[in-house]
Amino acid sequence: MGRHALGVPPKKRMQKKFADALSLLYSVFSITKTTHFTTMSCCNASTTRPDLHDLSKRINPEEKRLVNCKQVDVNQLMPLKYQWAWEYYIKGCANHWMPNEVPMQSDIELWKSNRLTTQERHVIMRNLGFFSTAESLVGNNIVLAIFKHITNPEARQYLLRQAFEEAIHTHTFQYIVESLSLDQREVFNMYHEVNSIHDKDAFEMTLTSAIMEEGFSTETTEGLQTFLKNLVGFYVIMEGVFFYSGFVMLLSFKRQNKMIGVGQQFEYIMRDESIHLNFGIDLINGIRSENPEAWTPQLEQEVREMIKKAVELEVAYAEDCMPRGILGLNATLFRDYVQYIADRRFDRLNMPLEYGSKNPFPWMSEVTDLSKEQNFFERKVTEYQKAASLEW
Repeated sequence: MGRHALGVPPKKRMQKKFADALSLLYSVFSITKTTHFTTMSCCNASTTRPDLHDLSKRINPEEKRLVNCKQVDVNQLMPLKYQWAWEYYIKGCANHWMPNEVPMQSDIELWKSNRLTTQERHVIMRNLGFFSTAESLVGNNIVLAIFKHITNPEARQYLLRQAFEEAIHTHTFQYIVESLSLDQREVFNMYHEVNSIHDKDAFEMTLTSAIMEEGFSTETTEGLQTFLKNLVGFYVIMEGVFFYSGFVMLLSFKRQNKMIGVGQQFEYIMRDESIHLNFGIDLINGIRSENPEAWTPQLEQEVREMIKKAVELEVAYAEDCMPRGILGLNATLFRDYVQYIADRRFDRLNMPLEYGSKNPFPWMSEVTDLSKEQNFFERKVTEYQKAASLEW
């Protein structure tokens, strides 16, 4: 059968599937009981039918709030108040990709050969083990802990897109594991068996469980502070610190023309994560701006200690991945790198820097600022649709 045997090009079919998925997710989260209009919105939409052309019933976008909105129906996207949230959604859609677009033949041949050392294989397996479940943790946290407490429709629109991207990332590791004929149970169970992976994931799961406790609400200062710590833990720490040692390791293989398909997919994941990180920090800073009483000196110190602990967990992970230097990398360089990354996160949160370390991997900036991609359907280089510069 030809490539378009079903009458619809693959890209069109994928766009339709994504649209259907968004529609389903939005209906699940926004409408819990179709017979009660009051449950359609966490912003208390009225059950009373407004008079026709009653402008007093139309929303004032200035009354929108990121959390604890009481004035505006969360189902009314337009007019926008937070243009930045909508722009992140548009960028995410422009970045769409699927793992099976990336050929893996050269990776399969290399993996089956004797041209990779035992230590190189160890690095690859450790990172597949971490990322395979870490992406699921992030997706679950969006669905279970974050989404229902965000009361702004444009921010929710991006969260729906991000949740879909986390599913794509989890799909990526299934695709890699299947392509390389790896033991699925070994890879996807590492977070129970490898201490350096378990410790990072356990750190994150405590933040999700705090939001899931019965009676939790962001309407108290203490509750909003707990919610802010969850956002810091997943956007700043998980996606902004814990992922970056793995990005360096796997992309170092690609720089040496090894595991090209795996490296390509990690480039795409890092591209997505750069947008996730930026959205998350803007969300945190937006909530801080609207609720200045919540971001106390005590909370800021707690956030600082969280990030410092995350740095040590990530350094321990890097040491576990490569107890001996390979590919021009070693554990000392990773301490410098993780501290450098952490300082960038402190800066974005308008907090004083902690470490003053330099970036030992300046080539990572070039990878983050990719402007081209290989189109695996057309086999030609096309301009990559994304922001001109991503903060990473």
